[in-house]
Amino acid sequence: MMSEQLGLLKVIVVQGKRLVIRDFKTSDPYVVLKLGNQTAKTKVINSCLNPVWNEELNFTLTEPLGVLNLEVFDKDLLKADDKMGNAFLNLQPLVSAARLRDILRVSSGETTLRKVIPDTENCLVRESSINCVNGEVVQNVWLRLRGVESGELELIIKLATPITPKT
Repeated sequence: MMSEQLGLLKVIVVQGKRLVIRDFKTSDPYVVLKLGNQTAKTKVINSCLNPVWNEELNFTLTEPLGVLNLEVFDKDLLKADDKMGNAFLNLQPLVSAARLRDILRVSSGETTLRKVIPDTENCLVRESSINCVNGEVVQNVWLRLRGVESGELELIIKLATPITPKT
């Protein structure tokens, strides 16, 4: 089965909150994002449990849709980097919203296309809305990190290029 390109996915890793301590008193966190066989990572922010990255990472979005996986690590010089939790985001709602945008022909202003509610099947901390902002589909999410005592990540996800409706 051929994978079909849907567009460019821009993931802005905005910030982390209440990340876990992995060194003596703090951590030096960075985030690794994976989508299918594509991987990208943020810079390391030293000695910070509430880091602000504001870093944009780009992925090619293809069909069949993958899940965006995130893992937070603590950078260590002398030993292997410690895990600080992981999360995932299902991209289906974003793509469905983009198709809705195409059907409704929304191109200017700001329109809420759909909302995603936190449940046991996702890592959302709170309700996430997917908006069309001047033709671009944008989702703002707070994800709860799994496998650790605490920690949340804020992402802004943009689907940059138009999705052509299925014929």
